[in-house]
Amino acid sequence: MANSNLTNAKKAKNDEFYTQYHDIEKEINAYLDFNPEVFRGKTILLPCDDPEWSNFTKFFAQNFERFGLKKLISTSYATDSKLYKSSYQVSMFEEQAPQYDVKKTKKHGKIFTLTHDKSKDGKIDVDDLDWNYLEGDGDFKSKEVLQLREEADIIITNPPFSLFRDFLAWIVEADKQFVIIGNMNAIKYKDLFPLIQENRIWLGAGKNDGRNVWYQVPDNYENFHKEEEFKKYAFVAGTIWFTNIDHGRRHDPLPLMTETDIIKFSTKKPFETYENYDAIEVSFVKNIPSDYNGVMGVPISFLSKYSPEQFEIIWQASGNTRASAPKETLERLNYSQHADDRGGCSIVNGKRTYDRIFIKHKNPSK
Repeated sequence: MANSNLTNAKKAKNDEFYTQYHDIEKEINAYLDFNPEVFRGKTILLPCDDPEWSNFTKFFAQNFERFGLKKLISTSYATDSKLYKSSYQVSMFEEQAPQYDVKKTKKHGKIFTLTHDKSKDGKIDVDDLDWNYLEGDGDFKSKEVLQLREEADIIITNPPFSLFRDFLAWIVEADKQFVIIGNMNAIKYKDLFPLIQENRIWLGAGKNDGRNVWYQVPDNYENFHKEEEFKKYAFVAGTIWFTNIDHGRRHDPLPLMTETDIIKFSTKKPFETYENYDAIEVSFVKNIPSDYNGVMGVPISFLSKYSPEQFEIIWQASGNTRASAPKETLERLNYSQHADDRGGCSIVNGKRTYDRIFIKHKNPSK
């Protein structure tokens, strides 16, 4: 199964998936293209990262001066506190440092900070990182890391897949800007979807269509797909970027055909109406008609193409969404309970569809 690595990670709490440098670079460059000053004068916090391995730390340290950062903070979680236990060997980098403490290396998290040219070589980069042990294990919910959250302007990381919901709530609570990685299925969370609907959170600029994304995994990881230059890699299906920092791609309108042309050249038949919602079924994003004035149910992959200037997001249809939907939204959709809809799934010809998002054109073409 394409999603087996994510499932196994949730079961075993093995969340050691390291984002590749080039994927981070592509994503962050999109924000810089839209606003070259987006990071200038800002303090960036990278929690849930192992600074000795994290490409997030390396990327922002190497680009500290180019981005005009004020401060970079990166923290890790103590080895002994992780639910998934693996073999541990202290790195040469840590062992040779004057602050190395054999009693703390597995029980305490670490903190790396970057603010100035410590090496006096005329530039600020990864060689100027300072590090020390945290007082605790580095849990993002600890008082120690909470204080770092308050200091930060922007939070960027690949949080543990098994803790994504808690981590997102931790960020939203603090009202911080962020760029994080999560699973596409998180779109359906009842505490996340309203934020997307209200245009407070959106998908990032990178690869957000649900296809496989490659991650480096620890050397002792057994469920991997390839090995290159003595490094193991595994792919995970459906991981996408979530953010509340603007980028230009979310303002590009989706090019569409008229309903007549879609029926003529693509579907070969008229669109069907749901049995329990007043909306039509559009099973492929490319088949969204440009001139339809009513409500349409589209796949959740639509969000990777969503422009807030082009569409209104009304609600979602999946199991048990009826319970969390506002009464006025259900009335607008003319929802009628169906014996087989599992609390909200859209029904066509007596069968449940896959998860759907209800949308409507803001200005349909004539």
